[in-house]
Amino acid sequence: MRGFRVHVVSDVHGNAEGLARAGDGADALICLGDLVLFLDYADHARGIFPDLFGKENATRLVELRTARRFEEARAFGASLWAGLDRGPAVERAVRKQYAELFAAFPTPTYATYGNVDMPQLWREYAGAGTTVLDGERVEIGGRVFGFVGGGLRTPMRTPYEISDEEYAAKIEAVGEVDVLCTHIPPEVPELVYDTVARRFERGSRALLDAIRRTRPRYALFGHVHQPLVRRMRIGATECVNVGHFAGSGRPWALEWSG
Repeated sequence: MRGFRVHVVSDVHGNAEGLARAGDGADALICLGDLVLFLDYADHARGIFPDLFGKENATRLVELRTARRFEEARAFGASLWAGLDRGPAVERAVRKQYAELFAAFPTPTYATYGNVDMPQLWREYAGAGTTVLDGERVEIGGRVFGFVGGGLRTPMRTPYEISDEEYAAKIEAVGEVDVLCTHIPPEVPELVYDTVARRFERGSRALLDAIRRTRPRYALFGHVHQPLVRRMRIGATECVNVGHFAGSGRPWALEWSG
């Protein structure tokens, strides 16, 4: 019997060119969010922020954030935004990116939100071949996949951060699945530590508890761009950071017999 293959990407951050090829050779594409590129920590000339305020100001903001001087970073950002109507300016820039990125999705694509995404815009840009899921399940190739999008609240205050309680409720709504797909990782130190940013990102304790309780075959996620550990087993579950797609341009592949 013919096998089934899915490609999984996360943290696309504006890489439309790579996204257009990400489904090549696969029966379906899964995207775990963070389509928007607000600020590229590797190339300070790329993203919405430098487009509006220039590379020098972007570099300064990165320096402050990397040093964990979040209050200074917020004050610096606020001084720049003072002369602009922030909401409409950001939405225009995000819409421009979404138009290009959603057009690059192959059919079929199953996608959920990242913490820097703007969920209210997704259904406007998702075509007939793209299924958007959050706190929901879907069957792909005979296996049940659950999707939970967004991130937990942090000092960064990115657009789609929600409370621990709201996130846990979505995890609970998904229930038992074969493959659990989220944007953020479970709360395990090795999985949430970013070796380049030199900080612990926020993972989910509710997600970790669900993995231990429901024992999916796989737990797939992104969010942490340069993790200390890319994959580890938690009980019966293989936990995999599918990678920083913006930097690698390579999807992670999952195959099984039909």
